[in-house]
Amino acid sequence: MAFRPNYNRDRAERDRAARARSAEKLAKKQEKSAQRKALREGTDPARALHDDANGGAAGGAERVPETGAKIG
Repeated sequence: MAFRPNYNRDRAERDRAARARSAEKLAKKQEKSAQRKALREGTDPARALHDDANGGAAGGAERVPETGAKIG
């Protein structure tokens, strides 16, 4: 006798694949954006991509800590 279909597992696999595709598209989009910014500013594209991943400027003094705690 054949196995019963496992719909939850199948759905989880589809969702995982969709998240992977979305993450890949987002990475490509960010890379192209960093290249455009670097050309506009005359800087290194790899550095611009790194700065974008960290929330903008390299200083980051105004950023909220990643623990979620409020500053102040």
